[in-house]
Amino acid sequence: MALSTRLELRQGQQLVMTPQLQQAIKLLQLSNLELSQFVEGELERNPLLERQDGGEIVREEPVQSEDPITALDLSKPAGESPESAYDTDAENVYPDEGPADRAGEGASLRWDGVKGPGGSSSAMAGDDNNLEAYVSGAVSLHDHLTAQMQVALTAPVDRIIAATLIDMVDDGGYVQGDFEGLGDKLGVSQADVERVLRVLQTFEPTGVCARSLAECLALQLKEQDRFDPIMQLFIDNLGLLASHNLTALRRAVGVDAEDLADMIKELRSLNPKPGLKYGRVDIQPVLPDVTVRAARDGSWIVELNSETLPRVLVNRSYYALVSKKSSTEKDKGYLHECLQSANWLVKSLDQRARTILRVSEEIVRQQDGFFTYGVQHMRPLNLKTVAEKIGMHESTVSRVTSNKYMATPRGIYELKFFFTSAISASEGDGEAHSSEAVRHRIRQMIDGESARDVLSDDKLVERLKEEGIDIARRTVAKYREAMKISSSVQRRREKQMAAQLVGVVGR
Repeated sequence: MALSTRLELRQGQQLVMTPQLQQAIKLLQLSNLELSQFVEGELERNPLLERQDGGEIVREEPVQSEDPITALDLSKPAGESPESAYDTDAENVYPDEGPADRAGEGASLRWDGVKGPGGSSSAMAGDDNNLEAYVSGAVSLHDHLTAQMQVALTAPVDRIIAATLIDMVDDGGYVQGDFEGLGDKLGVSQADVERVLRVLQTFEPTGVCARSLAECLALQLKEQDRFDPIMQLFIDNLGLLASHNLTALRRAVGVDAEDLADMIKELRSLNPKPGLKYGRVDIQPVLPDVTVRAARDGSWIVELNSETLPRVLVNRSYYALVSKKSSTEKDKGYLHECLQSANWLVKSLDQRARTILRVSEEIVRQQDGFFTYGVQHMRPLNLKTVAEKIGMHESTVSRVTSNKYMATPRGIYELKFFFTSAISASEGDGEAHSSEAVRHRIRQMIDGESARDVLSDDKLVERLKEEGIDIARRTVAKYREAMKISSSVQRRREKQMAAQLVGVVGR
């Protein structure tokens, strides 16, 4: 075959990720705390950016419904198109949705309909009456265990043993050092040391005061009522899991590949170092990005939380003043770069806030039953459904719902909470059920059972099918365990014991 040199012209399309687009994507998926830190850095770096004080940023539009359980439509002012409510030339700037670079010469960040429940967080800046100044220091793991020990143990000898053991606990929550020789060191029997250690292992956090990783995991599984003989075999053979010898592990435990995968997944949900949660002071409270409240007509009002929205604007007066005094091309280029960067940051913040609001409004539409009646009326919902309704890409909705929270009359929830998988109905043409609603129904059934009629997982499956919910026994067991509800055998024992105690007290 002969080789020849020739010229060919091919036409194609390629998406270019400009720095501006990368910044827009980054801002969209940041939490409000991370966004605040990013904006502070930009304010220090860019002389044309300044903080905008005063005014509360919110768009208040009721989400109305003729039927509280059906899908909803946003109410718009008369004659206004849906697009006009989001009037911005930065609309759909994300790489999987629209033009590559639309950084114009926009001025400051401007919001219409300025009203809302909260005030500007900048009013608290520099205030001496800072509540954080009165927050006590973080409690160390040692202090936390000591406080529990003083309640759980009364005998002086037991307290001495316990205090010595607590001193041997490292930051991860494990007992380190010569445990086997501790009895001789303290002049007590080793059996007494073991007995006191078992008391300490009932303390919070679950899994603390273990002598090995296997013991730490076993303590957590016992707390969840999941430490059955098969799981014990699995824990006893952790070395095979560490060496990735799954074939030998499956043979040692005596389960199939599917059950082994479930056990590995359950193991990964445990905390191998429970003590690390103590002694740290960098815990931040959850601040909702969106608030939902009921309107007088029965609809829902969705608002952006002004406390979490950074307010910045471009100081064009300063730009014009400095430009006149700039004599070199280097200075002019630097100023022009600062202006473009400032304009794009303002547009990106604007677009981020509007996108969060649009996604939140659609979530309220889809899950109106939850807001009105509770979790049992949640619907199956996925990212694709929301993306199609608001005309955005599924990946954009995914970024919006990451690390964002919504304050509702029922509590504060992460936006991802409202996306639940579907459980099919018993009848082929029936309506699917949300997995969260099914969990809630299982808890209701168990809460309503008596000592004589404790529902097994099989019985729960039967009753759910009677209500039109087709679900496997294995799924019911997983949901029950996820809600930390013990087995029917254990619940029957607890109810019988409680009934006996009531009888004794009644006498």
